[in-house]
This record gives sequence, structure tokens and C-alpha cells, in this order.
Amino acid sequence: MLLNLVCNIAVPTVVLMKFSSNKWLGPLWGLVVALAFPVAYGVWDFATRKKMNFISVLGFVSVLLSGGLGLMKADGFWFAVKDAAVPSIIGIGVLVSLRTKTPLVNQLFYNDQIVDVPRVDAALDARGERPAFNRLMRNASIWLALAFLVSAVLNFGLARYVLKSPPATPEFNEELGRMHILVWPVIVIPSMVVMMTVFWKLISGLTRLTGLTTDEIFKTEKK
Repeated sequence: MLLNLVCNIAVPTVVLMKFSSNKWLGPLWGLVVALAFPVAYGVWDFATRKKMNFISVLGFVSVLLSGGLGLMKADGFWFAVKDAAVPSIIGIGVLVSLRTKTPLVNQLFYNDQIVDVPRVDAALDARGERPAFNRLMRNASIWLALAFLVSAVLNFGLARYVLKSPPATPEFNEELGRMHILVWPVIVIPSMVVMMTVFWKLISGLTRLTGLTTDEIFKTEKK
């Protein structure tokens, strides 16, 4: 998590705000260097884990789009569109995935890395609560999708509010860096609170439907 924050937030922000002037890297190379860190981290993370999910792919594409928009000297409106498009696609993907065998909410919350899925499934089947479980997961998906769609609106509004300077200028890069900082209190932290609320509602629903304790529901390492 610390490496994630350093490569994706801290270093790009410092480069954009402090080293994008003509005295240092200049606006173009400042943007390129700033984006190189999250790109390099994404490639390294994929090579290490040998696994990439839907959201990770969108995040990686978002960084590449930022670089492309910067090279094309696009103005702040298109950065706002890009920032709104990513959570919008995730929110729509959450809803569309409800019609598949593996809804996205299952990949995020109800998976073998977090939950003891075989034990929970057995308890649900034994108590005949599978329909109620499906309703629980569907409701969680709807709330999660709404959270992402609200995030899209906030992303667009924040970008339009912060990005005022002409593109490909040190001032524009500084505003991008400022937006990297503001996105945390304005968007990321509230979104994380919503996601954690959805997660705990799922857990409380599972304890009610299965009769299991939270310790029995969560995945634990066997000694």
C-alpha cells in the first residue's frame, strides 16, 4: 500500500507541482515523468502478481489516457471527461455483471481471499437461504454502482473546478498535481467509506443468513 501511494500519488504530485517549470523538466517532460511512475508500478505489480482485474486495467488505461491527452495538449474539459469516464464504466460494469455468472461485487468482496466461500455456500444451502443471498448481493451491487456513478460526477466537477490554465503549461501541470491531492478528501476517502459500508452490510447479512460468526465467515490461514 505504501509503495502504491508513493508511485501513484506522491511522486507524480511532486513532479507535476515542483518540477514541471521551464527551469526543470518543462511542462511536457514533467507530465511524462510524472505518469511514468504509475505506469511502471502497474507493470511491476502485474509482473509480480501475475494477475490483473477489471478495475486495475481501467486504472492503467486511465493513466495512459492522461499521458495521451497531455501529449495532444488537450484542455481541462477532456481531462474531466476522462476522469468521469473511468468510474462511470466501473459503475455500469458492476450493474451489467449482475447478468453474468461472476458479478463484479463477488470479485471484490465475496472471494476466496477474503471469505471462506465453501463454508458459507454450504451454510446457505443447508438453511435454504440461497435466494435471500442472491438478493443481498444484488442490492450490494446496486449500492456499489451508485457509489461509482456519484464518484464520476464528483471527478468531473473537481477537474472542471481545478484545471483552469492553458494545456501544456507549467501552471496546468501544477493544477494537475493539486487535483491529485484534492481527489483524496473529495472523492477517494468518501468512496472508500461507502465501499466499506457495503462490505460490512454484506458480512452482517451473511451472519444472519448462515448462522455463522464473522470469524467463521472470514478466510483465515490454517496453521
